[in-house]
Amino acid sequence: MTNLPNAFIENMKKQLPESEWEAFFAVYGQKPYKGVRLNPLKDEPKRIAEKLPFLGARVAWEENGYYTQAEKIGASVYHHAGLIYSQEPSAMCAAPLLDVKRGERVLDLCSAPGGKGTRLAADLQGTGIIVLNEPIPSRAKILLQNVERMGVKNAVVTCEYPQTLSSRFWGYFDKIMVDAPCSGEGMFRKNAEEALAEWSEENVALCARRQAEILEHATKMLRVGGRLVYSTCTFSEAEDGGQVRDYLQKHPFMRLIKEEKIYPHKQAGEGHFAALFERVATGEEKPVRQAKRSATCVGEKAYREFERAFFKGKFAHNIHEVNGVLYELPQDVFEWKGLNVLRVGVRLGEVKNGRFEPCHALAMSVKADECSAVLYLNNDDARVEKYLRGETLDADVKNGWCLVCVDGYPIGLGKAVNGTLKNHLPKGLRKQ
Repeated sequence: MTNLPNAFIENMKKQLPESEWEAFFAVYGQKPYKGVRLNPLKDEPKRIAEKLPFLGARVAWEENGYYTQAEKIGASVYHHAGLIYSQEPSAMCAAPLLDVKRGERVLDLCSAPGGKGTRLAADLQGTGIIVLNEPIPSRAKILLQNVERMGVKNAVVTCEYPQTLSSRFWGYFDKIMVDAPCSGEGMFRKNAEEALAEWSEENVALCARRQAEILEHATKMLRVGGRLVYSTCTFSEAEDGGQVRDYLQKHPFMRLIKEEKIYPHKQAGEGHFAALFERVATGEEKPVRQAKRSATCVGEKAYREFERAFFKGKFAHNIHEVNGVLYELPQDVFEWKGLNVLRVGVRLGEVKNGRFEPCHALAMSVKADECSAVLYLNNDDARVEKYLRGETLDADVKNGWCLVCVDGYPIGLGKAVNGTLKNHLPKGLRKQ
């Protein structure tokens, strides 16, 4: 690649020893790295890996990460089933640094499209609360789709700017991820045309100022003893090491624990920076109210009728209803009134004409062995592709709602009538 910005070239020469210049710039004439991360919310990673012939070497810093050269991974039925998440390998380094434990309150402040946030949710294993936030509505919708596909039950997906959240959640979170918007120098190979067009020294300075502001709001929301990871996919000193030094100077109650920087000529990845901090002193805290369930849940009776036919046992325990739409709330979820919230917990479905109609998010949050109404398909069954295209299937299952599974993993819902399964895969998720 010969069209790298001159200012970027000079900045990297200042940052790297002269002996590394040739190796660093040479990577831009090579193919970018690609990776996938396995999703332990769906199954044991070892069992998932056995089904994926396109996995290459393991990613050193992510236990469930693999390199791959496969094309169109998003078209794989296992991607539809939420078993995998396509993610650039070096970007996988940040989330493990937080070392999230079950039951914690976690915030991913700049979450879309959801690679780091869904990794943190996997650590929680359905316990605690994870807030996944994205201020840009179009990106927040993509984030929500990935949260549902990966089977995250305990998420609150919000579309707010950091200052709005910081005014509500002083000292609330145990762990916070700030994967900040940056100048994207680590995207020069992967997404060259767009990344190069947007890069400038002025944009680097703008990003650094914006990152400092985001970090300021994130810090307010971290409890004493809590930990925060700041990460970028850029090499700029102003956005990486320089940002860390300025942050520590302004926040003496924060301690730097670890700092990592991946360069593409040294490690197999496009490049990433991550710094782990811990809050060691008190700050102002405000109580966060716990949410109240709906005073009346008119649709619960219809849902329970569906539940008895569809599940082997009780599935929903904390039902909340809004305008006929039912949700299963995470335990101890906070009061979200006044926030722009796309989803709290699992959207179960809605009541129409007195009957409960389940939605796709419910299907993606369950396991096949929890359900009594299941259509089991093998990956080589021609009906799999037909289902993913939204077509009707022949199916020898009892009449009523049915969970459609491939190799035992849910991919959506159908409704059986006399040997025919009507497809209920959302139109936006169907293959063209």
